[in-house]
Amino acid sequence: MRKDRHIWYPFAQQKLASEPVFLTHGKGAWLYDDQGNRYLDAISSWWTNLHGHAHPYLAEAAKKQFDTLEHVIFAGFTHAPAEALAERLLGKIPAMQKVFFSDNGSTSVEVGIKMALQYWDNSGKPKKQLIALEGAYHGDTFGSMSVSGRDAFTRPFRQHLFDTTYLPFPDDDNRTEVLQAMEEACASGDVAAFIFEPLVQGASGMRMYEAEMLDRLLSIASQHKVLCIADEVMTGFHRTGTFLATDQCMHDPDIICLSKGITGGSLPLAVTLCRQEIYDAFYSDDKMKALWHGHSYTGNPLACAIANASMDLLESAETQTAIHRIISQHQAFAEELLQQETIENIRQTGTIIAWDIVVEDEGYFSSIRNSLYDKALEQGVLLRPLGNTLYIMPPYCCSAAELTAMHNAGRLISSL
Repeated sequence: MRKDRHIWYPFAQQKLASEPVFLTHGKGAWLYDDQGNRYLDAISSWWTNLHGHAHPYLAEAAKKQFDTLEHVIFAGFTHAPAEALAERLLGKIPAMQKVFFSDNGSTSVEVGIKMALQYWDNSGKPKKQLIALEGAYHGDTFGSMSVSGRDAFTRPFRQHLFDTTYLPFPDDDNRTEVLQAMEEACASGDVAAFIFEPLVQGASGMRMYEAEMLDRLLSIASQHKVLCIADEVMTGFHRTGTFLATDQCMHDPDIICLSKGITGGSLPLAVTLCRQEIYDAFYSDDKMKALWHGHSYTGNPLACAIANASMDLLESAETQTAIHRIISQHQAFAEELLQQETIENIRQTGTIIAWDIVVEDEGYFSSIRNSLYDKALEQGVLLRPLGNTLYIMPPYCCSAAELTAMHNAGRLISSL
């Protein structure tokens, strides 16, 4: 990438990065650049886009709201889009009773961590410890980094992060070890909360584990009165086949973080939902027990209006049918991938399918990553490999033919 570029782009070593593709517009599952090329958005623009680009229904909702109220301070004021969205989300997630608005996935997690720690402090039983899974990625703010894996994302800041207890990532061989580690950690009596990405760890390579295992971890936490924070930023809104990934568990979390798909991939917005008892610990005549947290664009009316429109689309029979079709096509594609010797560890949960290219330097910084990315673009498909891991997480609007094209591109570049 040229040194004289004015923009500092995310998640890349700028000196080694290639020139960014200059996009002019998007439509449905497609993105178009200034050279006349088009690309299938096989990763839903960083896992956010549910319904496709430039969706007319979302655009109309944005225009209508902009003509009425574009933004207002959310302290001391409220408005219909936020009220409607909160009510709608709580209707879908009956275990939760309160909704706190913020701006993105990291801030939704930050709020969740603060809720959990201050809940115990306000209750007169302060607890300091948090539990997370190894390889976790919960965001890039300091609280969310503190409960994420100690890796390249957090390396320069480790001395500034608070301590977290990490459980081994669950797999078929370590179930007893993971459950025992959870039991021992919770038994200390000093654990405020267990935070987790349910069923799928995204940034660490689309690592997947079973709902039954997560349920057992939630059960242990409940027995020891440890709060559970579900980071559903990526997994929410039917990405795993159900509205929330934790819907596949018998035990409900105490706090849920949502973002990414909440506006269908159009505007930044996030929410942190919690149980009534957590809210009640903050509800007091004592001002020092309030949750002193907020953002300038908290509860933005435009984002909330689009989120409500996105929920309309998500709940439609057309979208629900498309989700089931995507899952079915992924399952068939997974069977086809079994025939390729150059790949391994094929896994699929809901509308997410992932597999690993067999290389010596596996992991997030695998040397094969840039080659896979470039070859996918040459095939007219936007894939963003996580090192030697390829994955497809398409927008729900993609047709059967478009998803087949994504699969074909993934198969082709995996064999090169």
